[in-house]
Amino acid sequence: MSLSFLAVVTAGEETDLLVGVKNDGDSSVTVIAIKASVHLPFDHKMLVQNLTTMTFNNASIPASAQATFPYIFAVSKYLQPGTFDLVGTIIYEIDQHPYQNTFYNGTIEVVEAGGFVSVESVFLVTLGIALLVLLVLWVHGQIQHLSKKTKRAPKVEVGTRTTDASMDEWLQGTAYTQSLSSKSKKKK
Repeated sequence: MSLSFLAVVTAGEETDLLVGVKNDGDSSVTVIAIKASVHLPFDHKMLVQNLTTMTFNNASIPASAQATFPYIFAVSKYLQPGTFDLVGTIIYEIDQHPYQNTFYNGTIEVVEAGGFVSVESVFLVTLGIALLVLLVLWVHGQIQHLSKKTKRAPKVEVGTRTTDASMDEWLQGTAYTQSLSSKSKKKK
């Protein structure tokens, strides 16, 4: 059995799969159905989705002949994009005895439908615009801060007034001590 298959599957859209069967035996082969399932790649026991089972009526392949059967399936549109395992099985009869054979057990890549517009892309574009606006506002604030030429009044240190004469020694002979002595004379 051979398989013609594109390993990229779009979530929610139908995918056509062609299953080729070559009968090398002496008896005719009757194909009953084709089915498939999707599994997690790191744990094959974890079934993600059972896909459609397609049945065939009177699909007989004579000895030394070959035939191709279409299998149409769609993975769930809610399936997260990523890598999954696809297991495809064909069910057939030879001389009234049922058999099944796995024709594909490999990796598929599930991609999101809709092209460019997706939840992730909308989020990333919005985040990018918000960061750009914050950067522009920050740069604008920095430019305004640097370009402001405000005249600041010089700081004048104002001392404390003491009545203790020993604390005013360093002021002896200045206008401050003369004004103090004239005030004290006026009070008397």
